[in-house]
Amino acid sequence: MPGGRLTQQERQQIALGLADGLAYAEIARRLDRPTSTITREVMRNGGPTAYRADLAHRATERRAHRRRQAAPRGAEAHPQAYGRDPEAVRAYEETLTTVFMQSGTPQMMARVMACLTVSDAGSLTAAELVQRLQVSPASVSKAIAFLESQDLVRRERDEGRRDRYVVDDEVMYQAMMASVRATAQVAETARQGVGILGPGTPAGTRLENTARFLDFVSESLARAANQAREILHSKPGTTSGDTAASSSHRG
Repeated sequence: MPGGRLTQQERQQIALGLADGLAYAEIARRLDRPTSTITREVMRNGGPTAYRADLAHRATERRAHRRRQAAPRGAEAHPQAYGRDPEAVRAYEETLTTVFMQSGTPQMMARVMACLTVSDAGSLTAAELVQRLQVSPASVSKAIAFLESQDLVRRERDEGRRDRYVVDDEVMYQAMMASVRATAQVAETARQGVGILGPGTPAGTRLENTARFLDFVSESLARAANQAREILHSKPGTTSGDTAASSSHRG
């Protein structure tokens, strides 16, 4: 399997594959590259509908130049713990950012989320995020505000009275519940439209079906998230039956 950065010829093949409607996995197979490499390349260079090989190649060269300039403050300033390969960690953080973006998270917010997720402490200050991501304080502040509004990060004060932004084992649960609330709100709004447009009318029926569908989805998602949280966060050696029996005994 070829290693290193994508060549300009490979980027041209990616562009041709996208134009032909090929999936990322198929493009990756033809180039003998990991699918994650193709996904990351496309998402960071305009997405599947705006990807251009020449622009992507120049953008990659500019990013590589900036990384070389920032190296004294970047990788050398933050040696990796546990004997990790710094380049592999950096590449994985970019992949994770791409996945977050594909799920609908804006780019800067996705970068902050990925940076927090791969940190062992699971928390960083705004100044640490600015240094690690090489972006402006305003960009970090805007990203944090968005992530807090989605319950994806929480704010804590450390001993130095500095705000620290935290992700933990609850982050996926909080993300799922935020999705549940948003879906339930769409369902309720659709249900309001039935009364305005009239039950039994084509538009009213469409909205009623939408509301029923979204009610079912949000309720199922909430139930699954709560069950997963209970099972995965239970103490070792404790089963759901033990938990239920204990709760019954206390009752």
